[in-house]
Amino acid sequence: KRLKETSPIPVKATFLGAHTYPPEFKENHQGYIDLLINEMLPVIANEGLADYIDVFCESGFFSPEETELICRAGMSFGLKPKIHANQLNLSGGTQTGVKLGAVSVDHLETMDEEAIQLLAASNTIGTLLPTAAFFLRMPFQPARQLIDAGCAIALASDFNPGSSPSGNMNLVVAMSCIQMKMLPEEAINAATINGAFAMELQDEVGSISIQKKANLIFTRAIPSLAYLPYAFGSNNIERIMIEGEWV
Repeated sequence: KRLKETSPIPVKATFLGAHTYPPEFKENHQGYIDLLINEMLPVIANEGLADYIDVFCESGFFSPEETELICRAGMSFGLKPKIHANQLNLSGGTQTGVKLGAVSVDHLETMDEEAIQLLAASNTIGTLLPTAAFFLRMPFQPARQLIDAGCAIALASDFNPGSSPSGNMNLVVAMSCIQMKMLPEEAINAATINGAFAMELQDEVGSISIQKKANLIFTRAIPSLAYLPYAFGSNNIERIMIEGEWV
């Protein structure tokens, strides 16, 4: 909340209380869900601490039914759903996210044709997190298959201490091209304007357009756009402008 008030960069907050069950609720899942819905969510909403509600929908964590219950409770408080989906297995998370009209479903390492086609026919963004897959030694997301099916794809770092301790978006873009067969233009598009869509900021940032904020990245002299992911070990960003001011 303090970051939102002071940062020149737009900040959105997500309440991910349903990531795993605390030890004291391992045998009492409904008890923890009741705690989330009846005690945590009212405080989150009343204090304006979050824009989104998120659930880790995976086998051994939160089922599709539990995910829907928690998300609908969050929606009743004005929080829009996002879903951690299909990271470890075919969890039903993508289907649940589309059913709920989620802004995005995130991870998507494990996708079948049904989930891909359902996502492609929806308005939900699929956010791919290649550095998380890399750090956890998991297969990368099937970006080429998703894009060719018509899915809208965003890229993000999943920067967190447990599964992706890097916020390096240069590396994210490079991995997407090298390991996930995305074209450079697709990867940069996914990291900018589609990322803005995944945060519902597409009218403010994400592309160089009239009436959008002058948030710009200036590179060093490079031979082509493709050089950015090609030179994956180099930082070719020279300057950054936020709202028309150099930072």
